[in-house]
Amino acid sequence: QVQLAETGGGLVQPGDSLRLSCLSSSRAFSAYGMGWFRQAPGKEREFVAAISWNSSSTNYADSMKGRFTISRDNAKNTVFLQISSLKPEDTAVYYCAADRLRLREPPNLAKGYGTWGQGTQVIVSS
Repeated sequence: QVQLAETGGGLVQPGDSLRLSCLSSSRAFSAYGMGWFRQAPGKEREFVAAISWNSSSTNYADSMKGRFTISRDNAKNTVFLQISSLKPEDTAVYYCAADRLRLREPPNLAKGYGTWGQGTQVIVSS
């Protein structure tokens, strides 16, 4: 069974930058789009960003454009989420997820993803 493991979260100050990583155990990692979602306390999980299987395209939630950058390294089975100028409202558990289907533009809806990591907590506070 494919597993995803997020790392890189923690307690940071407003204005800091952070890079989250998600390591996949899948041998077919390079064939699947990947996404990042987040869930803040008391709120529903929301889409952050997605990247196609070959990095040819990326997609961001409108509210995430500019400060969030998704990338991947297929040689290392890893997808990244770089967050700059962190704000307290970025406090959330961040999840990575693998698309249900191969070789397509990854969706921005959670139901389009079949495998999820356990999440990494990001707390932005002074």
